[in-house]
Amino acid sequence: MITDLPTDLKISADVTLASLTSMRVGGSAEWFISPRNTAELAASLVWAREKNLPITLIGAGSNLLISDRGLPGLVICTRYLRGFELDEETGKLTAAAGEPVARLAWQAAAKGWAGFEWAVGIPGTVGGLVIMNAGAQGGCAADCVIGTETVDTTGQIEQLTPDDLNFSYRSSSLQYSDQDAIAGKIMRIVTGATIQLTPGYDPEKVTAVTSDHLKYRHTTQPYNLPSCGSVFRNPYPHAAARLIEQAGLKGYQIGNAQVAQLHANFILNRGGATANDIFQLIQYVKAKVKQQWSVDLETEVKMLGHF
Repeated sequence: MITDLPTDLKISADVTLASLTSMRVGGSAEWFISPRNTAELAASLVWAREKNLPITLIGAGSNLLISDRGLPGLVICTRYLRGFELDEETGKLTAAAGEPVARLAWQAAAKGWAGFEWAVGIPGTVGGLVIMNAGAQGGCAADCVIGTETVDTTGQIEQLTPDDLNFSYRSSSLQYSDQDAIAGKIMRIVTGATIQLTPGYDPEKVTAVTSDHLKYRHTTQPYNLPSCGSVFRNPYPHAAARLIEQAGLKGYQIGNAQVAQLHANFILNRGGATANDIFQLIQYVKAKVKQQWSVDLETEVKMLGHF
């Protein structure tokens, strides 16, 4: 079933979401759309609001666990909002929400622009980078994002400053819960962001540093099987991976979901795992770490739908 919008955009019904997540699990969206520009995104948001439908946003799907039951309402995939500009005079990189973060890191390095080398191993998009205040190896979005464009569920476009975003560890004011969506809360959706970098460096040197960052991630994190990246936030001053490893959970498996041997803060889909397998393994790891270390692990991965 397909419904036409005034912009000639197509909203599809009952679309399987598993292929749109790095974990390769999850049910179907009741309604689904992949807008190609801000106008199409705004129109779909207004459509959902008029029909009192909850709205769920996904980008690259690299930090998500979607329920096997699927998601009600409208699921909007922003991975096709693409395009970026490099301002040679100011060192500002402005990119659409669907641009892959890793691609931008390489583009900046090729120009000799420093400050984004750490981002090369992040598997998500610019939208997710901002919303999650994504980070790696000592850097994060809060260090370099100087402006963000959003559109809300009434169709209103707004420019936000870092103060508006209220960045904190792996979080920002743009994160919303399932309850927010169900309640019909006015949500802001990232359409693009501006990143401040430092030009004037030797492109070969910046590229070399960027390459080193990627090599480090590949030697310390599993990339051979589907995963959703780091599952748990690091409970300062501890490292989640260390607590999980010392609890003897490396390699522990429920169904076809397994705690990675290489990095214990990763859960792998060994083939045919369900979202429920992964959810149950997350709960088991939390309980064991709590039992042994009296530490409550909080998930970094965003879990969508009912489990």
